[in-house]
Amino acid sequence: MKVINKKKINAVKLFTISILSFLFSTTGFSQSTYLQHFSTKNGLPSNNCFYTLQDSKGYIWIATDAGVSRFDGKIFETFSINDGLPDNQILQLKEDKSGKIWFLALNGQLSYFFNGKIYNETNNNLLKLLKFNAVIVSFFQDSKGRIWLGTNKNVLVMYHGKHITKYISADHDRQFINTFVHEDGTGKIWAVSNTSVRMLQGNKFKVAPHSSLPISYKTALNLPDKTLAYLDASGLKIRTGNEERLLTKVNNALLSNDPGYFHLDQNKDLWLSNASGIYHIESDGKTKRYLDNISSSQAIRDAKGNMWFTTTNGIYMLPQKNERLYVVNKANGLSSDLVKSIIKDDKNRLWLGMDEAKINVVDQQSSQINQISLGDKKKYNIIKQLAFDSTDHSIYFASDYGLGRINESDKNNRNIDYLRETSSSMFVIKSFSISSGGLKNLALALSSGVVIIPDRLKKFEFTSLSFKQGEDFFNNRSYRVFYDRQQGLWFSNINGLSEFNKGTLTNFFEKQPLLTKRINDIQELPDRTLVLATDGNGLLFMKEGRIVKVITQEDGLADNICKRLFVKNNQTWVVTNNGINRIYFDGENANVESFEYTNALLTDDVNCLYIDDKNAYFATNNGLVYFAYNQSEHNKEAPKVYITSVVNNKSKLGMDHQDHVLDPSNNSITFYYSAIDFQNKNILYRYRLKADAPWTETKSRRIEFSSLEPGEYSFELSAKSNNSNWSSPAKVNFVLKAHFWQTTWFLILVFLLAGFAFYKLAVIVTRRQKNKEQEQLLLKNKILMLEQRALQAMMNPHFVFNVMNSIQHYINTKDTNSANKILTGFAKLIRKNLEICTRSFISLEEELDYLELYLSLEKKRFGDKLMYQIKVSPAIDKEETMVPSMILQPYIENAIWHGIMPKEEGGKIDLLIDLQGPDHLIIKIIDDGVGIDNSLRNRKGDHQSKGMDLTKERINLLNQVEANPIQIKVQQTGISGTFVSISIPLMP
Repeated sequence: MKVINKKKINAVKLFTISILSFLFSTTGFSQSTYLQHFSTKNGLPSNNCFYTLQDSKGYIWIATDAGVSRFDGKIFETFSINDGLPDNQILQLKEDKSGKIWFLALNGQLSYFFNGKIYNETNNNLLKLLKFNAVIVSFFQDSKGRIWLGTNKNVLVMYHGKHITKYISADHDRQFINTFVHEDGTGKIWAVSNTSVRMLQGNKFKVAPHSSLPISYKTALNLPDKTLAYLDASGLKIRTGNEERLLTKVNNALLSNDPGYFHLDQNKDLWLSNASGIYHIESDGKTKRYLDNISSSQAIRDAKGNMWFTTTNGIYMLPQKNERLYVVNKANGLSSDLVKSIIKDDKNRLWLGMDEAKINVVDQQSSQINQISLGDKKKYNIIKQLAFDSTDHSIYFASDYGLGRINESDKNNRNIDYLRETSSSMFVIKSFSISSGGLKNLALALSSGVVIIPDRLKKFEFTSLSFKQGEDFFNNRSYRVFYDRQQGLWFSNINGLSEFNKGTLTNFFEKQPLLTKRINDIQELPDRTLVLATDGNGLLFMKEGRIVKVITQEDGLADNICKRLFVKNNQTWVVTNNGINRIYFDGENANVESFEYTNALLTDDVNCLYIDDKNAYFATNNGLVYFAYNQSEHNKEAPKVYITSVVNNKSKLGMDHQDHVLDPSNNSITFYYSAIDFQNKNILYRYRLKADAPWTETKSRRIEFSSLEPGEYSFELSAKSNNSNWSSPAKVNFVLKAHFWQTTWFLILVFLLAGFAFYKLAVIVTRRQKNKEQEQLLLKNKILMLEQRALQAMMNPHFVFNVMNSIQHYINTKDTNSANKILTGFAKLIRKNLEICTRSFISLEEELDYLELYLSLEKKRFGDKLMYQIKVSPAIDKEETMVPSMILQPYIENAIWHGIMPKEEGGKIDLLIDLQGPDHLIIKIIDDGVGIDNSLRNRKGDHQSKGMDLTKERINLLNQVEANPIQIKVQQTGISGTFVSISIPLMP
């Protein structure tokens, strides 16, 4: 029996070990340094790249077999034969001391780029001198400004301004094929190849002693200290004059695998390129490999410390050490590339929630990864949240449909418990939170509401049927739960944010609209300020029940949709839909810091984060990504900004000078510009046209101004990244000339002409005004003369003679009374004439009195042969109504003498006065005499009515003086009788 029992025990042990080996497997892991890759997908004309150069401005130039590209960190600007290149296959790029970028083409023709334009032999006569039937393999400019060109043939060319000198070797074993030129500290020129070393003495090169030679022209490098570094079969050597010394020994397998252009750091670290990739060989011989099995031709370091690798698969950038990202994924030992959650335990191990029901434990010290497989792969397929419980040193994990914990209190044993719903009801977990400080609560945010499990250690289960609303359950779909340091439970649901603390529920969403929105995560700062990650409203900082700060994209946040938070000391890290940020909030002011150099991996697909004292870790869909944020200085230096081209009315302006004078018609100008920054892609620009004008901000890389007014302009452009200040502005000055009619002399001339014209016009107007006044005066004088003549005409000689005869008749017949009456009336009439002849206008009442007097005298003379009647409309104010003086009497006199008197039986005159509209007086003189037409027909001789003619002429003159004319109509009524109509405008 004992033997049997031992066998059973051994069988159980073997079964247990096999189960544990299945559940917990251990593998070694490594990490990969992330390299940014640029290819045709990003704008390169070809992936087959030959050479990379950073110019003095900071641009990265890439030579390919399909042209040359200039890269500013965001845009690849490509140049080809259409832009002036002599050949699309450019093998090398070099910059001289004047800033010209020289292109070494496969067809041997030289060209260069300067001030926005490519120069070749068709537009530059000097380049015709540099045309020879050979491929240029090396380019060097010495301290005297001479340019040395090594070729693939037995010829070395020296170009000095307007002439060239060729050096050819007659020694078959020591030709100038593939020569590399070097200038030492004393100014001596050396020609080095894989067959010989020569030194220039006078005008000839002489062979110099040497113990080793470079493998090729690619494996020689001029160093800043005027020494020559080169690779030979043994490794890296330094040549100073005739002295040679081995600096670093290099594995011969690396040197025999088509080595390309190399880079040597200041600390003498070697970056070697060959057909198998890039090798970083430190001075102590330690070697690290990049770009496994990718054929590489060059490695360079830019001004910021980033490394650039030129390959047949595009170019790669290895960021400076302080800004490097490291990746741990399936290729490095993880169970999968998909990492959904992350936490760190008290043993400094990283726990990663994976897919396929697995949790990976990463021990960075031992470089080991433990993979924990959970039982129910369907229920625990994706582990979306992890939490470390310091109370019992356990790890809590949750999927959508389950929650569990892993306890490692026993060093040699690892227990897994699963949260159980006793009634077997299914529940959907959104998030969970564990309390601390002596409490043992576990809070769950479920699709049905918030559940509180009072003692998670004693009883790891719950019953949904026994929930008590307001005590351990709060209904409505929930998103996040969080225990603060005071063990108050905060949770967000479809209504908004609430807090349950010491049995009291507070709904903050009822008073603050921002707290009604969805909240994706909740964390707490050391000063008890609550940080809320909202789903579209940015970050909210809340203290003592009120929102004290809101941070959005306008403040520098990468996106307003915030997904996850992590608080480290007084810093808040946030994962957004468009990158990550770190926020410093001191209670009043907030500083938002961006990590744009991480955007290539951390722009999206970031699921969770953890921040320790050194590194920031991110669970992503591409593995575990981390970087050392404390080492990163997050350079505040602003990006360099350049105006790349200026287009004026579709014509490019030369960039060789900064001042331009434009014709008046060329009043539309467009500026193209860029800022050089290879890590920060989010560049903001600002510009202005005049020094005293306000700045205008934009993200565009092109600004167009149209219909500019003439004047002097200074276009200034500045740039900044999220973490930097504004750069020093780039400037282009230009003057837009005025049209000739806008010039000062033209304006003076126009002013003088206008003044002269105004003077002449004033003279003419004054003269006309005087003439008009004189004409008016003459008219008035003429009117007065006519009035006097009318007075004389009214004193008709026949009338006066007849009146005198009547008076004599009454005297002779002793009828003194009648004689006195006629004499009195005649005297009154004479006096009346004298009164009104001095006035142009009299009242209607005076005119009627005068006519009544005149008609009464005529009546006494003719007796019953003359009848008359005067009717005036009662609507007329006779005293206030003014009429021209002596205008009616001539017509009445004419009616008596020429209308009524020729009739045997006599006749009647009617004088009717009425209003014609609101502003005219109508006077009608009607007689039943022989008629004016008959009278004129029967009249003998040339007798004319002077009174009527004078009246007509006077009225014509009055019509010229007055604004409204007087209208008179005279016509015969039927067979006999005359009708006179006079329309007189009422005076105001």
